Amino acid sequence: MQAVIMAAGKSTRTWPLTLTRPKPLLPVMGMPLLEHQLRSLQGIADEVIIIIGFMGDMIQQHYGGQYGTIRLRYVEQKEQRGTGHAVLQTADAVKGPFLVLNGDDMYDPADLQKLAFQPDAALAREVESPERFGIFEIDGDNRVLGLEEKPARPRSNLANIGAYSFTPDIFGLLEKVAPSPRGEIEVTDAVHERALKGVFRVIHARGYYLSIGYPWHLLEANSYWLDHFLQDCRQGEISPLAEVNGKVHIGEGTGIRAGVVIDGPAFIGKNCIIGPNCWIRSGTTIGNGCRIGQGTEIKNSVLFDGVFAAHRNYIGDSIIGEGCNLGAGTTTANARHDEGTISSLVGGVLQDTGRLRLGAALGDKVHTGIHTAIYPGRKLWPGCHTLPGSIIRKDVTENTPED
Repeated sequence: MQAVIMAAGKSTRTWPLTLTRPKPLLPVMGMPLLEHQLRSLQGIADEVIIIIGFMGDMIQQHYGGQYGTIRLRYVEQKEQRGTGHAVLQTADAVKGPFLVLNGDDMYDPADLQKLAFQPDAALAREVESPERFGIFEIDGDNRVLGLEEKPARPRSNLANIGAYSFTPDIFGLLEKVAPSPRGEIEVTDAVHERALKGVFRVIHARGYYLSIGYPWHLLEANSYWLDHFLQDCRQGEISPLAEVNGKVHIGEGTGIRAGVVIDGPAFIGKNCIIGPNCWIRSGTTIGNGCRIGQGTEIKNSVLFDGVFAAHRNYIGDSIIGEGCNLGAGTTTANARHDEGTISSLVGGVLQDTGRLRLGAALGDKVHTGIHTAIYPGRKLWPGCHTLPGSIIRKDVTENTPED
């Protein structure tokens, strides 16, 4: 069977993390999103067609033409004209029934297996806020009666989660559907047409489903993966004066020095230096080649490869991009004084994250001056830096002249 993964989008909602990489390469517990999907498709698909666009060469270079038993093929979507337009780019490559998956979601392999055995179907699950999703209306036999995007008055709470099983007939429908008000060709419009003929069904997803829509969703996915799938593995050199509690992964070539406390679940990659005298708290993933040192505390955070946080830093509920260097005393505040939920600016609109704990999101190669303090939910764009003693109250998208 073939599967199609839609991985072409620019993903502005996850800036600054996706200014320097496509979203499918964002890491969850030390592994890119796309790799989690490919693992889930092992034993289901023998070929995966990856639709690439924004920085697609990074995906090709990372994975090449094979992943385990799966052949990989790449198709470019040169214009971003919607999910249906993306699928249409694979018409010449698809030979029979096939799966289509969103490139920024993680699906349970058991649910994908069920989907593969039911042509003309979609995975769906019940959600608490149906007005934020595409919502299915179904009959008693799970046949789709209608699909409405983000309805003001939802007829159910059964959400479309972006995983489909199609036959090649779908290409003819996609060629005929009218563009949406945004001028895009949408897969969901073709699904609606199939539903009108009474041939499209819903399969209820019973396993995990993790979607990365905003930067803070990476924290949620990482925590879920650590809680459910982390294997205790200690390959590095651990000082007898260090304390390691619970399930912890420590990669090859990593040194854990004296005075370090690690509380699992936590994941530490290869060739890192951790310590002396620092605290790695539960829910944390640290990438390869990182240096975490004296007096630094990290809690429930994701650090990409090559992060340097060696001197008395506090990193709480934060995402730190590749190659960042945090000056001594850098602090990411992660809670409001009034104990309210934290908001973050996305596309010029203040977005309520729904989280009581959220720190910073730093793009790649950010450098902070000593004693920098960053307000909750703030972001710094790739390559930006701060002066000593800076207080970051707003997102930093470029360096000011006096810097």
